[in-house]
Amino acid sequence: MLADLQLRNFRCFESLGIEFSPGFNFFVGRNGQGKTSILEAACVLLRLQSQRSSTLAPIVRFGEKSFAVSGRGEDHLLEFRYSPLRRRAAFDHVEQRMLNEYLRVARVVSFANTDIELVRGGSETRRRYLDFLAAQIDLLYRPTLRAYERALRSRNALLKSPHPRSRELAAYDPPLLEYGAKLSAMRARLVERLAPLATAAYREISGAGERLELKFSPGNSDDFARDLADSRAQESRFRQTVIGPHRDDIQILVEAHPANGYASEGQQRTVALALKIAQSRVFRMEEGTPPLLLIDDIFGELDPVRRNSLLLHLPADAQKLVTATTMQWRENGVEGPISKLEDGRLHRST
Repeated sequence: MLADLQLRNFRCFESLGIEFSPGFNFFVGRNGQGKTSILEAACVLLRLQSQRSSTLAPIVRFGEKSFAVSGRGEDHLLEFRYSPLRRRAAFDHVEQRMLNEYLRVARVVSFANTDIELVRGGSETRRRYLDFLAAQIDLLYRPTLRAYERALRSRNALLKSPHPRSRELAAYDPPLLEYGAKLSAMRARLVERLAPLATAAYREISGAGERLELKFSPGNSDDFARDLADSRAQESRFRQTVIGPHRDDIQILVEAHPANGYASEGQQRTVALALKIAQSRVFRMEEGTPPLLLIDDIFGELDPVRRNSLLLHLPADAQKLVTATTMQWRENGVEGPISKLEDGRLHRST
């Protein structure tokens, strides 16, 4: 459980302090008041990354040079300060060089209206879905991903140079191949674990007999080295690496048809919810405890059947931070403190 959260120079907030209760915690206000930023701050504190942005630089309040978040989770004080030049994470007042102990405190799953892009959008969205989960359950995943990305960036920079030399280019192939093979294998195993959980969650939420299937679609064949050698002409034409795990994807099928073309909007939203519930269940299986759920203004967008089904199948003992513009959607039995956000201030009304 996250007991409290303090923000400084975070997005629109100069300073804000929040206390949380177990179960549901509601944050209500007009759009643009910073509700989503509270959820983002909780994610940044616990996971040192944003569920909204691939980098932390946009989070710094306009006109400031750094931001800071702190809070107490599982009886430990966590502190994180970011500036473009330095990141500092402290665990019980001790600055951390290795982050394993810090990141062990909590797991996070984020729900948002934009989750439908997991079905409709490009492969990058689905890779981020896998990366966000995998980095929380496998300590080797983040360094493997970073090592692959470094090799890929260096290789692409060389391909974009006026006269890339094949010998220089070949120097980046070994790390690309080594870490790429490891990364794709990790993702393939993760999709294999997620698939039955997502299938079950989709059936539970939809209440229908339709079948959801997930299949890993790698960005290269089992012979990555041969693929890379065979793609030289394409690389010269496009001036970038065209084969590899940066092209990995998840194939999402409803009734054996691609969900992005076959499924209705309601079915696509159900698929997205099922994918997030599957994440929650992976954490339950791995850790034996539920993750913190960040639920960003989605209940008002769901029809009553899907809303009730989702509420029924969220982990009952999970702490939930929920944003909304109104509480008119709230169902009986869904109780928790309500805080109204207005002009950068929180007013707890319940």
